[in-house]
Amino acid sequence: MAASAEPVPALSPLDRAAALDASDPLRAFRDQFVIADPGLVYVDGNSLGRLPKATVERLSRVVEAEWGGELIRAWDHWLDEPARVGDLIAPLIGAAPSQVIVSDSTTVNFYKLAVAALDARPGRRAVITDRDNFPTDRYVLEGLARARDLVIDWLEPDPIDGPTTDAVAAALARHDGDVALVTLTHVNYRSAAIADMAAITQLAHDAGALVLWDLSHSAGAVNVALDEADVDLAVGCTYKFLCGGPGAPAYLYVAGALQDELRNPIQGWFGQRDQFAMAQGYDPAPGIVQWLAGTPGIIALAAVEEGVRLVAEAGIDRIRAKGIALTTFAIELVDTELAPLGFSVGSPRDPAARGAHVAIRHPDAKRLTAALIDGGVVPDFREPDSIRFGMSPLTTTFTEIARGVEQLARLAG
Repeated sequence: MAASAEPVPALSPLDRAAALDASDPLRAFRDQFVIADPGLVYVDGNSLGRLPKATVERLSRVVEAEWGGELIRAWDHWLDEPARVGDLIAPLIGAAPSQVIVSDSTTVNFYKLAVAALDARPGRRAVITDRDNFPTDRYVLEGLARARDLVIDWLEPDPIDGPTTDAVAAALARHDGDVALVTLTHVNYRSAAIADMAAITQLAHDAGALVLWDLSHSAGAVNVALDEADVDLAVGCTYKFLCGGPGAPAYLYVAGALQDELRNPIQGWFGQRDQFAMAQGYDPAPGIVQWLAGTPGIIALAAVEEGVRLVAEAGIDRIRAKGIALTTFAIELVDTELAPLGFSVGSPRDPAARGAHVAIRHPDAKRLTAALIDGGVVPDFREPDSIRFGMSPLTTTFTEIARGVEQLARLAG
């Protein structure tokens, strides 16, 4: 009689992670980034992306050869940088050329586009957003509401799944033709829930409103289809998944069909037609260039360009696939290793509805986050109870996820 087969022991999380890393089609991209401390577990790339090695070389060239050597003559090619880098970002967010420009901060760009949208819908007094929207967007809207006597309809979304099409439809119906602007974040900064961009945009258009999307946790991490969804306006930062560096300039999108209709409320000389004529009176430049205001930061733009080039080289479809794999692995480990210790998943379990980070919820999350950082694991904390593990697909490894969860279990055990 044949002996019964011995059971095959299950792989440990670290062994599983090693196998996933070995088969990762994007694994070579990590070598193109500065990894100053190989022992550090960095799972905060959704707040600040790692530094590309090419950026170090590029900034040296801009400072020494261009600023140092060309001096003011370098403006002959620097003038094109905001629009040129915008055109590099455009395919990553599903936009045709000449609809994206890079300059200013997300907050300033959000203000520009929100004011332009409100001005384009005179007589309408309602704005729809949600209480879980990113703070800077909410604060700008509160200021505009106070200055213009507007009403903000605050959606109260589920903390994990985010705003739904039904909630937006109900809010639009409540105001019956009085909504000027619907503005939401595409990927929620806390839970990573992905809003239904196409359906919500269509609802707003049916009600005669314009739509403004914040893509700060989307670009370079998930597929975005602005043109296909008929989106009017969008903003986003470049220092997360696009690896543009701390405080890097943001970008804005204005659909081509609206560029002759909408006006930039911050009328600076870089948005002026024939700016060096120094003419009396503001005459906006044609197209997307009118959305510039003051002098753009050339050194920072060069850093953005290098980060965007790496993302484009990898391809957003491959990046999205790895982001799903990383977050799925993280959720599996939360369920098996952390749930018995009082943790829960604060992000959608459906991969199609989840961006490239995972919220791990625990009543003592703030203290545990600080302890993780002290122990060489760097996530971040978001009120009230979420430890965010950000998975930057070009740099984050499955092994980092396993090690981070292992350390979290040790601290909570």
